[in-house]
Amino acid sequence: MPTPALWAAAGFLLLLALSVVLPGLFTAADPVRTDIGAALLAPGPGHPFGTDQAGRDVLARVIYGSRYSLAIGFGATLIALVAGLVIGSLAGLMRRLGDGVLSRAIEIVMAFPEFLLALIVIAIIGPGELSLLVAVAIAVIPAYARVARVHTLVVKRAGYVEAARTLGVSPTRTVLRHVLPNTLGPLLVMAIMGVGTAITAAAGLSFLGLGPKPPTPEWGLILSEGRNYLATAWWIAVFPGVVITATVIATSILGRHVQALSLGRQR
Repeated sequence: MPTPALWAAAGFLLLLALSVVLPGLFTAADPVRTDIGAALLAPGPGHPFGTDQAGRDVLARVIYGSRYSLAIGFGATLIALVAGLVIGSLAGLMRRLGDGVLSRAIEIVMAFPEFLLALIVIAIIGPGELSLLVAVAIAVIPAYARVARVHTLVVKRAGYVEAARTLGVSPTRTVLRHVLPNTLGPLLVMAIMGVGTAITAAAGLSFLGLGPKPPTPEWGLILSEGRNYLATAWWIAVFPGVVITATVIATSILGRHVQALSLGRQR
């Protein structure tokens, strides 16, 4: 049964989706227009989230920044989901030697913290928006691959898969019709909760200057620009930080609800 927390999470995510598609509904300000005369204005009627050191409207930058942050978060999660499903399923379907090699490779990569792995990828391919998306995706692929492998091993021993083999169904059709669909379900739940983590990782990399370049309105970059003004203009960093935190919490709540529904159906 939906709870107030679930409704709040769904409502917040809906507002984020609207800010991506129709940012003009929330603000008429230009996120990159500078006005030195209006620099560091506190939150008020004209600027609900205040202005930054260049006089840019913080609310507009946060709203337009959702396009970049959500695109990176969802894009990286989608890439990791597909790649992890393919790699993990291959490992689970292979014979002992092939499974052992892929499994050891996954475990070796997972020995590195995800953020450190993303940093290594950025160092190799260089900074930028696309590089940020690829780096975050590569960093989380091993986790998806490991889950996919475990579920593939379970599904391929299930009775309906054995029955399909007995009836002479081709291995390819069995994999496409039974193994992959039943392996994808748990990964989707993982992906819903993983979007928030991907957004946080991308914001952290942008905070370090490895993502989009100024004056791009991206949440991590806004945080980085506001860190030197915390004592005098706290709103520059606090508001995007609150939005990032709320996004992570909302996706976690939604993911746990979907997970509970999935477990309930299995019972």
